[in-house]
Amino acid sequence: MLSITPALELGQKAPDFVGLLGVDGQRYSLDSFNSKTILVLIFVSNGCPTVKAAVDRVKRIQTDYSEKGVQIVAINSNNSFLSPADTYDEMVIRSKEKSFNFPYLKDEERIIARACGAICTPQVFVFDTDRRLRYRGRIDDSRDPAKVMTRDLNNALEDLIGGREVRTADTKPFGCSIVW
Repeated sequence: MLSITPALELGQKAPDFVGLLGVDGQRYSLDSFNSKTILVLIFVSNGCPTVKAAVDRVKRIQTDYSEKGVQIVAINSNNSFLSPADTYDEMVIRSKEKSFNFPYLKDEERIIARACGAICTPQVFVFDTDRRLRYRGRIDDSRDPAKVMTRDLNNALEDLIGGREVRTADTKPFGCSIVW
């Protein structure tokens, strides 16, 4: 039986990672993003309807906040054998089709997902300059962009950029289970 690591607690350091393959053919580590003030890890998958509905919002967040030192990194931790839509090759295709403006990495062994305690896609983990976890949860409160009332990720970023504590630091993510 598979055991899932408990969720990374608020205030804990980001899990270190090295050698995750990006859809651009480059290998990435946590240190690859040292120049960024805020690092946002979002666990995603190619087939999840909730992720598909959120892609344009995530791209807009990256565009809106990039000049403020924010870097979004999408991580696909789904088991490629059990979820063929989540192979590296399919990730490359998806990122090109949707013109991703952020790195999209494959966590084939699910090491980062386990270290963060990620359970679904999409699920967000926001780390400050010291790479301490300041927000975890959902992107916003609805799959349907027209019904979004609370922009949780945007609010967390605004609070951190403004030097404030995140007003709602923990929200319940929703979407598709990670395929272990």
